Amino acid sequence: MPRIEIVPSILSADVGRLAEQVKEAEEADADRIQVDVMDGHFVPNLTFGPLVVEAVRRATKLPIEAHLMIERPELFLEAFAKAGATLIEVQVEATSSLFRTVQRIKELGAKAGVAINPATPIEDLREILPYIDLVNVMTVEPGFGGQKFIPRSPEKIRRLRALSQEIEIEVDGGIDARSAPLVVAAGASVLVAGSSVYGYKGGVAAGIKAIHEALD
Repeated sequence: MPRIEIVPSILSADVGRLAEQVKEAEEADADRIQVDVMDGHFVPNLTFGPLVVEAVRRATKLPIEAHLMIERPELFLEAFAKAGATLIEVQVEATSSLFRTVQRIKELGAKAGVAINPATPIEDLREILPYIDLVNVMTVEPGFGGQKFIPRSPEKIRRLRALSQEIEIEVDGGIDARSAPLVVAAGASVLVAGSSVYGYKGGVAAGIKAIHEALD
């Protein structure tokens, strides 16, 4: 089986020790770092912007993915690319010009991903799949960390995998040692983990190890 990538989300990190927390994840063999960008409009929370991506970029050599849970993401692509985002994800529900937005991400030199909310049908992705690098299947309603995994999510992942054998499938929301094997069996290869890494009682390295051991 190909390597399953673990992507710690700094939404659950101690932001007062951000550089240290990012370095802990890197030393624990994390594959990427995710920055969850929320605007208080598309989702009911307000979090990070390009300056935080810049801070993470200074702290690590790992790829950084910026997940834009914001209205009109096309207005902010250049700022996040310049800040050091390796991959930029936009919500399919947040823009009326998804193709143009994806093309612009590529023009800026970043990989392009789209994220899809729990109630949005997988079939809405059919036309954009050939133009993107990754689909993030949200397994909680976006906006806050620490939510419970939606049990029917693996079936949605299977339907996406049936649409494309090539696309990289990421899963985000409620991922821990219990849910990780379920989504990987369904076809996911990238797991975003927030509270199960940064809130793990044994520390960041132990949290990442627990997920890998569950998959083994």
